[in-house]
Amino acid sequence: MRFILKYVKPVAGRFALGMSVKFIGTLMDLLIPSILAYIIDTVTPMGDVNRVILWGGLMLACSVSAWLLNVFANRMAATVARDVTRSVRHDLFDRIVHMRSSDIDRITIPSLISRMTTDTFYIYRLIGLTQRLGVRAPIMLVGGICITLTLDPVLSLILIAMLPFMGMLVFVISRKGVPLYTKVQERVDELVRVVRENASGVRIIKALDKSEHEKERFHGVNSAVARQETKAAVIMAINNPTMQFLLNAGLVLVILAGASRVNSGLTQPGKIVAFLSYFTTILNAMLSITRFLTVSSKSLASANRVEEVMLCPLEGSSIEPEASVQGAPHIVFDHVTFSYNHTSPSVHDICFALQRGQTLGILGPTGAGKSTLIRLLLRFYDADEGRILVDGRDIRSLDLGELRASIGAVFQNDALFRGTIGENVRLGREISAEEVDDALRRAQAAVFVEEKGGIDSEVLSHGSNFSGGQQQRLLLSRALAGIPDILLLDDATSALDFKTEAALRAALREQNSATTTIIIAQRISAVMHCDKILVMEDGEAVGLGSHEELLKTCPLYQEIAQLQIGGDDA
Repeated sequence: MRFILKYVKPVAGRFALGMSVKFIGTLMDLLIPSILAYIIDTVTPMGDVNRVILWGGLMLACSVSAWLLNVFANRMAATVARDVTRSVRHDLFDRIVHMRSSDIDRITIPSLISRMTTDTFYIYRLIGLTQRLGVRAPIMLVGGICITLTLDPVLSLILIAMLPFMGMLVFVISRKGVPLYTKVQERVDELVRVVRENASGVRIIKALDKSEHEKERFHGVNSAVARQETKAAVIMAINNPTMQFLLNAGLVLVILAGASRVNSGLTQPGKIVAFLSYFTTILNAMLSITRFLTVSSKSLASANRVEEVMLCPLEGSSIEPEASVQGAPHIVFDHVTFSYNHTSPSVHDICFALQRGQTLGILGPTGAGKSTLIRLLLRFYDADEGRILVDGRDIRSLDLGELRASIGAVFQNDALFRGTIGENVRLGREISAEEVDDALRRAQAAVFVEEKGGIDSEVLSHGSNFSGGQQQRLLLSRALAGIPDILLLDDATSALDFKTEAALRAALREQNSATTTIIIAQRISAVMHCDKILVMEDGEAVGLGSHEELLKTCPLYQEIAQLQIGGDDA
């Protein structure tokens, strides 16, 4: 609850106003049965029609006032809940964007999507119901009991005797509710994951005719969600019927006892009518509290999940700032070791140094740890051992914005966003149209972009209206447009033909000669012209040198060269 109160505090004035108006409206509702009892027992026996009309008008005024005040309070509750939830979503999205990659891996993307959507909706419901029922239901309950005590204390004892049983019921069920709904949300995370996988992989699912298989997989996850929701609902469903039984049983006892007391002359009929009205009011108040507890069980489980994300540490500098070292290599990996699971290293004892403007090619079998090196350089993760230096400074001492602004990167599974070509190349950066055109030209994309209608032509989600090679060239344009000091290309030319790839390499040599470039590739032709080539296997460096040197000294490189270009050609 402390997490939610933090966001309610800025709108505390409107929150308090809505609660105050709701309080007054509830008091108006409570006055109506008392006025009715007075009319029946006191005014009607007088035979004065004018007094009956006067008190009847007062009842009408209370009814209209209660209606108007409750409508105003409910509208205020809706706006406060909307504004609080909007702030929560904004901060949650900001936190997700700046979360450490290790925390994203732990929580998972589907769970983050679920927390951003479903969980924040339950928070919205909690805040709204707190304002609508959090005042009204307790006041109707407590106020109704207090007034019934003044009407007939003996009959009130029947109601008071039932309160401990109702309180125990509410306590037990609410205590079980939060853990159950937390498990429901975890199942929903699984459901989102399956839907997300199917949405992103719909083409391959259709191509392999696996639609039925995926339907069965979805059915299994969906059934698990339904089972968990049913389990939670069964527990919460005990509340309402049991509460109604207790209160209706009390109502029967009140009628029997009241009839006996009226017959004995110990009370008046009007008081019995008012008592029954208040008893019904108390019944509705208890049912409202039950409903509130059901929603709050879901909402508090959701709030805990959102708070877990909000408490995750942000990316940032982890050591004291350091000054650049004059004449130091541009990039240095100094005995770097890293593990995703903190057990078996994904890369182990990696060492190399690049001067400004040099090009490093990284080659090796799948799973050798090639892409991990780029992630470490971008500080998606921090090395477990060793250091990574840029201009002689440990990258952990650098401002993340400064570090990443100096890097242009194209990843294996990079994304194009819905918009225009120009927007995709700029990606929110202050880059002129001339710089966009220049980046497209260097990435060998200018010709097909012109054929598509220029940089203002449409890009569909994931770039589905472009071929694989065109998508890669647009992604290369995005990386080059920022004029980076460091260029990282992770299998970024795999969809290009040899002629286009050669033209791209020539353009990079001529126009990005001051840029230090790291190229990860599966084809030896993509890295054989690099100044240095790092050969990796099982997370370790098994060779480092030029193409000619590695042909003489590195058995794995020799094997790759033999398979791809033949021994004599190599």
